[in-house]
Amino acid sequence: MAEIDATVPHSARIWNYWLGGKDYYPVDKAMGDQIMEFFPEIAENARGNRGFLCRVVRHLANAGVRQFLDIGTGLPAVDPTHEVAQRIVPEARIVYVDNDPLVLVHARALLTSTPEGTTDYLDADVEEPGAILQAAAQTLDFSQPVALLLVGIMQFVQDDAEAHAIVNRLLAALPSGSYMVLTHPTNAVRGPRMDEAVRQWNEAGGSPRLRLRTPTEISHFFKELDVIDPGVVSTSLWHPDTGDPAPIDDHGALARKP
Repeated sequence: MAEIDATVPHSARIWNYWLGGKDYYPVDKAMGDQIMEFFPEIAENARGNRGFLCRVVRHLANAGVRQFLDIGTGLPAVDPTHEVAQRIVPEARIVYVDNDPLVLVHARALLTSTPEGTTDYLDADVEEPGAILQAAAQTLDFSQPVALLLVGIMQFVQDDAEAHAIVNRLLAALPSGSYMVLTHPTNAVRGPRMDEAVRQWNEAGGSPRLRLRTPTEISHFFKELDVIDPGVVSTSLWHPDTGDPAPIDDHGALARKP
């Protein structure tokens, strides 16, 4: 396992800070504060993305999905995928995937489960989908539908061709009736201010580097799938629980593999 570098800000830890967690270092807080000073709405993006994850997992579990492959899970947070799913489907099987050493340190907190279900954790990189699928097959049955969760991860794959090759490789391993959930930051709402926040992140050495994609570019990840209503939208607007939420610079969708 790679050592934890507390001198370089890391996305998983900064995200944890924006969500109100405690698993971060001073360098992460400094970077998070720097971006929030210029772009305070970034915390809304983090909370909106997290709320979307909870709602979509709940939707999938109510639809009868029993298996979840959550790649880029990040640090433990309130209502992680396995807790949301297993409250509805106790026998659900969940495999988390991440390559941040601090996430691995906290993996024991994730490796809880109902007696009927299973929760596992893989230390792996999204850029190695073959290795992920091989290891996940020890827990998941790929002859049965699987929900693939790519929530806030593909922005760290800079090259479009590589990003689409990764998604396509993962989807190819899933049977008909499986689902994909994908979210991605964009600048469709705040425009240049979101661009500047990303520039500050990358120039300050945030790890890993990230890029934005337009809603149209994000929709291309779903081109071979049947996208569930309301389509590729700001994640805050995807079947909100209450109220009339404002759009955020985080777009995504839920789609079914025919």
